[in-house]
Amino acid sequence: MLLNSESHDRLTCEVETTIKVIGGRWKVLILRELMADIKRFGELQRALRGITQKMLTQQLRELEDDGIVRRQVYPQIPPKVEYSLTPLGETLKPLLYAMHDWGLKYTQNFSNQK
Repeated sequence: MLLNSESHDRLTCEVETTIKVIGGRWKVLILRELMADIKRFGELQRALRGITQKMLTQQLRELEDDGIVRRQVYPQIPPKVEYSLTPLGETLKPLLYAMHDWGLKYTQNFSNQK
């Protein structure tokens, strides 16, 4: 059982921490893209239809600050920047796969109820 009366406050805090790091509309989608492969900024922006350059930059910086995403700058002209998951970011894969599976089951059950 995830929550019980003795550890409720502690676990809630840890769940909140997870939501703080990967929550929001775009972060999980950015992580989904980076789970597949290293990506450049433009590749991420094309994959995430509707995200603005400013929002993508902000979300990537936050993920980088939290140690989830690595930003690799190559000293060349024109500049080349690649984004990838850090080892800590890689540990989110099981969580994201579980979210995918849950969403699939939810969608199937919800569509069967209509």
